[in-house]
Amino acid sequence: MRRLHRLLHVVARRERRRGRRYQPRFRLNQIVVTSLAALSAVLLLGVLSLWSGQLLIVAPLGASCVLLFGYPASPLAQPRNIVLGNVLGGLVGVILVNVAGQGPMVSALAVGLTILLGQQLRCLHPPAGGMAFLAVYLKVVWGFLLFPVLSGSLLLVLLAWAFSRWVPAAAPYPQHWL
Repeated sequence: MRRLHRLLHVVARRERRRGRRYQPRFRLNQIVVTSLAALSAVLLLGVLSLWSGQLLIVAPLGASCVLLFGYPASPLAQPRNIVLGNVLGGLVGVILVNVAGQGPMVSALAVGLTILLGQQLRCLHPPAGGMAFLAVYLKVVWGFLLFPVLSGSLLLVLLAWAFSRWVPAAAPYPQHWL
């Protein structure tokens, strides 16, 4: 028993070291600045939604903020991935709702197809799977693609770009546009 405990301790220590080398490290000022930026972006989209009467934010866009502001150098956080990925996920969801209706199988197919197409079109964005799922779950109509998917994605990308230019502690964004 003691030998097993020792072996588990050694394996856990090795894995912890490997994880620390692999995972990005953030300084305290980065953590504060990027958290406030994401908070501001979601708040702004919420306020604009109330003001305009158009839905500009849904949960997958909040997840996009995690990538945009938390790790803007990620290939999955670039404008191409955010905008095309989210639109692709919404489009797949809307098409499947119109063709196959709603249900667990349709939701699963929507997420799977979004990943497949996102990889093929080089616009993979993890929250896009959530966008596809949400589109099926809510049984949305075509207007969902414009409000909130396209408009919300574009506004987030523009906010991240402005944030990276105006805030001295912000990481540069984007790495590329297309």
